[in-house]
Amino acid sequence: MKEFFKYVFATVVGIVISTFVIAILFFVIIVGSIASMGDDETTVVKANTVLFLDLDQAITERTPENSLSGVPIFGGSSEKSIGFNDLAKALKKAETDDNIECVYINVTAPNAGMATMLEVRNAIIEFQKSKKPVIAYSEIYTQGAYYLASAADKVYLNPQGALEFKGFSSELMFFKGALDKLGIEAQIIRVGDYKSAVEPFINTKMSDYNRKQVTAYVSGLYQTFLNGIAETRKINRDSLFAIADTYKIRQPKDALTYKMVDGLKYKDEVLDEFRNITGKDKKSNLNTISINDYAKNLPSETSAGKDKVAVIYANGDIVGGEGSDEQIGSERISRAIRKARLDENVKAIVIRVNSGGGSALASDVIWREVVLSKKIKPVIASFGDVAASGGYYIGCAADSIFVQPNTITGSIGVFGIIPNFQNLLTNKLGVTFDGVKTGQYADIMSVNRPLTAGERFIIQNDVNHVYDTFLTRVADGRKKTKAQVDSVGGGHVWVGTDAVKIGLADRLGSFNDAVKSAAKKAKLKDYKVVEYPEKIDPFKAFFSNAKDNMSTYFTKKELGEHYLIYKQMQKAITNSGIQARMDYEIKIK
Repeated sequence: MKEFFKYVFATVVGIVISTFVIAILFFVIIVGSIASMGDDETTVVKANTVLFLDLDQAITERTPENSLSGVPIFGGSSEKSIGFNDLAKALKKAETDDNIECVYINVTAPNAGMATMLEVRNAIIEFQKSKKPVIAYSEIYTQGAYYLASAADKVYLNPQGALEFKGFSSELMFFKGALDKLGIEAQIIRVGDYKSAVEPFINTKMSDYNRKQVTAYVSGLYQTFLNGIAETRKINRDSLFAIADTYKIRQPKDALTYKMVDGLKYKDEVLDEFRNITGKDKKSNLNTISINDYAKNLPSETSAGKDKVAVIYANGDIVGGEGSDEQIGSERISRAIRKARLDENVKAIVIRVNSGGGSALASDVIWREVVLSKKIKPVIASFGDVAASGGYYIGCAADSIFVQPNTITGSIGVFGIIPNFQNLLTNKLGVTFDGVKTGQYADIMSVNRPLTAGERFIIQNDVNHVYDTFLTRVADGRKKTKAQVDSVGGGHVWVGTDAVKIGLADRLGSFNDAVKSAAKKAKLKDYKVVEYPEKIDPFKAFFSNAKDNMSTYFTKKELGEHYLIYKQMQKAITNSGIQARMDYEIKIK
C-alpha cells in the first residue's frame, strides 16, 4: 500500500509539473503571437500630431525583436527600447512629415552611453532644421538627461523639481579586501602598466597609472558634455564649468537664473503649450505618437540598383562560439562578415563596434575576417560608446576608423586571471586535494593551489605573445611601427578626441558619417544599407537559454543594485583564456 501511494504521489507531482511547464510555454507562445501581430500593424499618424520622444528607455545599438518584450523571466525586457539609428531615422522622416507638428522630449535618467547620447542629441539638432518646435520637459533632470534636453528649442523644469549639474566623477570598485577575507587569491598575469582591468582584484585603490588615464578620459568626456550644452544653450563654456564647480544649481529657480532652462512649468502648462502649437483647445486631447511606434512606420531601405553597404553590428562582450544579440560571438560575427564579403552586391562594409573586449582568441578570429574583407572591398569601422581592448582589436584593420569625441577606446593590452582557492577551501573549509599526474605541468591551471614559478613563467610568455600579436595587428592596420603602438598601448584607455590625435582613430564622426564614407570609398551614389547578423529569434533564444534566463532574472531580483558587483566577480573567476578586455564598468556620476 505504501508503494501504491508513493506511485500515485509521484504521478500527481509529475502531472502538476508537466502542466506548469506546458502552461508557461503556452503563455510564451500567446504573448509572442500577440506581440508579433502588433509589430506588423502600421500606426496611423493623425494631422497635428506631437511626436513623443521618450529618452528614458534603453537606447541600444539595434531595436530588438519584441516577441518576448515585457516578459523578463523568459529573456525579454520589461522596458521599452529602441536602436539609436532607428530613432535617428524616425526623426529624419518626421522632418518632412506634414502630420508631425512638433517633438516632446521626456527624459529624466537616460539609459544610454555617452557616445550614443551624442548620436541622439545630434539627431535632435538635425531635426530642428525643419523649424518644427522641440520642447523638453521633466520633473528631474540628471546630468545625462539635461545633456539630451539641452538640444531642444525650449527646456522646461517642474517648479518643485531638480536639475543636476555638478561635474563628472568616476568611481571604481575594488574587491581585494573581500577576496582576502574569503581566502581567495587573484593571480594576475598581464602586459601593460595601464591594463587596469585587473586592479579591482589586486589593489584597494587606483594605481598612479590608472588614476592618470581615468582623469584624462573623464576630463575628455566632460569637455564634450560642456561643449554641447554651451553650443545649444548659448552659454559660455567656462561659465558652465563655474556653475557646476560651485554647485550653483540648487533650486529650480537657480536653473532659470543661470539660463539653463527657459521656464518653470507644471505638466498641464506644458501640455497647453503643445495644444497651442497644434491648434487644439484646452479641453481637447493631444494627438500623440511615440518614437517607438513612429519608427515602425519607417520604410524599408530601397535603391534603384543592387548596390549595398553592409553594417555588421558587434555589440557586447567578445566570446567564442555563437554569442547572442548582446554578445559578440566569434562564429556568428565572422560568418556575418564573410557573408557580406562574398555577396557581390555588397560593395562596402561598416563594422559597428560597441564592446569593452573579451576573449583575445575570439577577437583574432573576427579580425581575420575583417582583413580578408578589406582586400576585396572597403571596410570602415564605427566605434560607439566603447571600443576598447578586444573591441579595438576587431576594428583596427579597417580602412578608416570613426569615433565620437566621447567614445572610450584603446586599452591595447592583455591579461589573465587564475584564481587560487587553496586558502578558502583548505584553511577555512577544511577541504584538501590529492592526486597523480603524468607530467609536472599536467595541472598547470589548477585553482586549488598557487602557481609555481615555472607555471607563472609559461603563462607570462603566453600573455606576452598575445600582446605582441595585438601590437602587430594594430601596427599593420594603422600603418605604424610596433614601437609606436606600444607607446600608446600598454592597456592605456583613450577618449575619442585623443585617439584621433595619437593615430588610433582617423576621424570624429557619427555612425551615419561612417556609412557615407564607406559608400564614397566604394564610389556608390545609389545604395541601400543592409544589417548583419540577423537578429536572433526571441523564441529560439528562450528555448535554448530558458534555464540561464530564469537564473539571471531571479539573481537580479534578489541582488538588486548589487547585481553588478556579482557579475564583475563572476567574470573575473569564470573568464577562460587570455583576455583583451576593459573589464570594469565606466560609470560617470
